[in-house]
Amino acid sequence: MTDGRSNHVSSWQRQEGVHGELVEYREGETVFEAYVTWAARSDARRPCVLLAHAWDGLNEPMRAKAEELATLGYVCFALDVYGKGVRGGVADDNSHLMGPLMADRALLRRRMVAGFEAALRHPLVDPTRVAVVGYCFGGLCALDLARSAVPGLKAAVSFHGVLKPPRLGAQVPITAKVLVEHGWEDPTGPVEDVLALTRELTDAKADWQLHAHGHAMHAFTYPGLDKAEAGLQYHPDAARRSWASMRAFLDEVFEAP
Repeated sequence: MTDGRSNHVSSWQRQEGVHGELVEYREGETVFEAYVTWAARSDARRPCVLLAHAWDGLNEPMRAKAEELATLGYVCFALDVYGKGVRGGVADDNSHLMGPLMADRALLRRRMVAGFEAALRHPLVDPTRVAVVGYCFGGLCALDLARSAVPGLKAAVSFHGVLKPPRLGAQVPITAKVLVEHGWEDPTGPVEDVLALTRELTDAKADWQLHAHGHAMHAFTYPGLDKAEAGLQYHPDAARRSWASMRAFLDEVFEAP
């Protein structure tokens, strides 16, 4: 759990009307550094979207995604589950970073909960309206935060995420609403994993949706990606439809007027 101290912040303005800051927080003895961004429309509290990064860590593409979410009217709290300064390469094999957390899902859960708690302390965040969105490895992170049943989490969205359960004992009821955006040709999410997830969510009494995108592979939201031989390919229709689906889902969850 977090140590309860105030977040350390350094800030700057990324572009006109959009602000960003680095926020330090802790889990145990490890220091993490989130990237938090919002559109400066007012000083009022607003819904928060936690953003869980892919296997390369909180790099520039994920920061750009955070800013895109901020333009929708949210505070986006881009999480860090590797630790301050621990980042992989966007085009590299980052198994050495992701692997230890895949092997210790209890540790991953603690780090996700610590990030959630840090987000609640931000002065612009409405603590009654918080969701988590994740991509690839981050999709698994989003699902694991939902599985933790942490009080106050309203929703979780997984984009082409890893679906395997954490196997941390009996699953408690999942109170967050869940949306899974899945590429049907994704080799990291075979049919048996998809069906197992639907059973898991049903047994946990979750309010869940699964959108399977035909012919879409892993990482289908990443423009320019074309490694079909490895099961990695951008699919513009699936990317557009899944983004629209997420927006409608979050509007419903946050009760947008």
